[in-house]
Amino acid sequence: MADNKPKVLPGANDAAKLEALTQKVYKDQVIWFLNAFWDDFGEKEAENIWKFTLKYQDLDLEKKAEGNGLDELNAHRFLEFFKETLTVHELRDRLRETGAIAQTAKPKTVPITHFLLFKYNTDFHTLVNASQGDNAKEIAEAQRKLDEVSKAFEVSEARAKEASAAYREAESREREAVASEKEARDREADAKAREAEAIEREAPFKQAQQELEAALAELKAQEDAYNSKKSELQKKSEEGSVVQQNKAKNELAQLLAEDPLPLRRAKITQEAATKKAEKARAPFEAATKTAEAARRVAEEAAAEASASRHVASEAKSASERAKEAADAAVEESRRRLQEAEDYLTELNSRPGSAKGFLWWLERELQEKKKYLPERKGGVRKADA
Repeated sequence: MADNKPKVLPGANDAAKLEALTQKVYKDQVIWFLNAFWDDFGEKEAENIWKFTLKYQDLDLEKKAEGNGLDELNAHRFLEFFKETLTVHELRDRLRETGAIAQTAKPKTVPITHFLLFKYNTDFHTLVNASQGDNAKEIAEAQRKLDEVSKAFEVSEARAKEASAAYREAESREREAVASEKEARDREADAKAREAEAIEREAPFKQAQQELEAALAELKAQEDAYNSKKSELQKKSEEGSVVQQNKAKNELAQLLAEDPLPLRRAKITQEAATKKAEKARAPFEAATKTAEAARRVAEEAAAEASASRHVASEAKSASERAKEAADAAVEESRRRLQEAEDYLTELNSRPGSAKGFLWWLERELQEKKKYLPERKGGVRKADA
């Protein structure tokens, strides 16, 4: 993290102090430069210097914002990007003329301070000895507030991304679950309709079979009654008194005199008709059973689909709660951002403040606003 506390540069002479300055991270080098020349051109050029710094950090592939200088290749790329006509060697030669770089020195990198000294044709002696403000305590507090804002934004951005991803996934799953449930319910309704149709087709055959079975049962009952009475009379004709035996024999003779053939024929005919009806009904009965099984399967699938849809709806509700938490984190970021802005405004009104440093913090806060919703004081990234 950059160290923005105002201080005097270490070193026995100005060249050593410049070397110390160029060892700072990009942000600290630039803030020192802005503080030194704020009233001369710093305020006017602050936004351009901001852009220079971002490009330096971008081209520093290894250290990014924690770096302090670019190698020659990326320094050339930097100069080309901003359409600077000089080369790195020409830049160094110019600085050697001013004494900023020793004649025999062969730097391996190009610190952003070296570029700024050349770009604005400034005196490095003035730079390294420039006042950095006399409100070190307040500047440290301003940096603390910025750090709080940065942390709050990290939390809110992480929660917002998590909540957004969870909500999109939950919404997608709920849509799929609703569609699956509808499809399952449609299949269930279709299965029930097919079952009803199968039952209707089977009905006349089932009724005919049932009627024949009832008639057959009646004939069998009559035959059983005949056989039962016959057995009873045969038993009585062999037991009891002579009178009782004779009576039973007479009744048995009368019973046997009756012709059982019509009854037997009727039974045989009825059995045949029943079997025929059963055979005719069989495919319709099988179709009904198949339809019933399909309907049960469809009902189970519909129940499972409803359960899945319920789970998906619960997940969506959970994602909505996560979104509310993310909104709360955004609100906390907005509150801390406003607090930091108010504090910087107060510091700017005080004499002796490090103007370059305060501008830089305000500019960083402006960048943070890009991550706030516009309704909460954010700015559009295209307009920022």
